[in-house]
Amino acid sequence: MRALSPADCLALWESGHALHPLDQGLLAIQTAFPEARSVSLADWPLGRRNRALAELRCDTFGRWITGWAACEQCGEKLEFSADGDALRASDAAESNTAINVGDKAFRLPTSRDLAAIVDETDPTVAALRLMARCAVSASRESEASTQWTESEIDAISEHMSEADPLADVLLHFDCPSCGHSFEQTLDLASFLWTEIEGRAKRLMLDVHALALAYGWSETQILRLPDARRNFYLEMVRA
Repeated sequence: MRALSPADCLALWESGHALHPLDQGLLAIQTAFPEARSVSLADWPLGRRNRALAELRCDTFGRWITGWAACEQCGEKLEFSADGDALRASDAAESNTAINVGDKAFRLPTSRDLAAIVDETDPTVAALRLMARCAVSASRESEASTQWTESEIDAISEHMSEADPLADVLLHFDCPSCGHSFEQTLDLASFLWTEIEGRAKRLMLDVHALALAYGWSETQILRLPDARRNFYLEMVRA
């Protein structure tokens, strides 16, 4: 794995800005993990994908993942800080090992499975459809989900979480304004892409300023180390 260079960020933003966040995350991994280009990243278990995203994020933007979330009850803006190093060191399933719940077998969800249910607005229906896609023995989603009891659904979810704990990165919040406690999923793919997009746009502004001042090409400017490029920008803007 290698950190994303300034040129990488620009190229990624240009080729992926119109893609769905799921595809943007996989595109970023493919760029930083050359050895992964020969395999289908969409079929990686979600925990493996998330660990790769955390590793890429740490090496490119630093260890701490900071942001904010809105309280589900009162809308208060709450800040968070997640340790990217802890995420990259977490256990994650490397392959789609079968999970057995009673007489039923399931594989672990992948990005391809999430893409198939991305338009579902009902969380309960989405979860059922996801489980149905992962049912090894079921031929059709509708046949699979209608045969499960509530206790089986809970057991399936629990076993999947145990088998791939990094598949769903949950952040816990306690709102100081209203006292409401809640959890939200940290979407590493969307979070990382937002940072890539922000860096790409800042780099284009830098290229514009330095090209006007010195007549350098985009390639020459992007090859400058960050400290040197920033110093030139300080002189241009002085």
